[in-house]
Amino acid sequence: MASSSDLTPSADPTPETPEHPGTDRRGRVRLRHAAVMAVPATLVAAGLAVLTAQGALGVQFAISGMPFTVTATELNGTGFEQFGALDNMAEDSPNAGDTGGQVLVVTSAIKNATLTRLCQSVDLGGTNLLITAGSGAEKVQATDLTTDSTELSGDAAFDNIEIGNDASTLTKAGVQGPKGVFSQQSDTVRIADLRQTNYATTAGVFKLPGLKLRFSDTGC
Repeated sequence: MASSSDLTPSADPTPETPEHPGTDRRGRVRLRHAAVMAVPATLVAAGLAVLTAQGALGVQFAISGMPFTVTATELNGTGFEQFGALDNMAEDSPNAGDTGGQVLVVTSAIKNATLTRLCQSVDLGGTNLLITAGSGAEKVQATDLTTDSTELSGDAAFDNIEIGNDASTLTKAGVQGPKGVFSQQSDTVRIADLRQTNYATTAGVFKLPGLKLRFSDTGC
């Protein structure tokens, strides 16, 4: 896993003027606000500045801007891809702060995944909304799973990994990223002691045996 460097995006540095509306907003998007973790260490460096300039999206909906934590004792997947992206909040979101309403993320896509002892929590300010599943004999199952993360950690192993692909040419999970963006893919992925800070998750099918949703003083 590797952290993003303290970079500024490839945006026009010209100050906002009547002739250059909105450049200040773009200029405030700072890569330093996203502590991006990737697998392995080579993911982030080459493509994210290009990505920022292009304004590519990881998911096609406006995110809330509230991060949530996801943990699992083990994730096993077939058809794995990973590339950089930008997620956008709704216009004038109260969570935008000085980010310009954008969050730099690493999108991980898995065609078929199983997770053991899944936990998801979001801090609501004084209390946490906590979701758990897959703690018994049945594991959580997902197809066409994508997560947009600013941090990802665990003990990872891959089969037949390819590093340095153009994100628009990925084939393992059926998801393509923006052209010119650095990416990687593999036939399989296994991550023990998975921990993510996410801003968005999507799945074609998400099966959650033993689902429990509750409020809690502590998160995952």
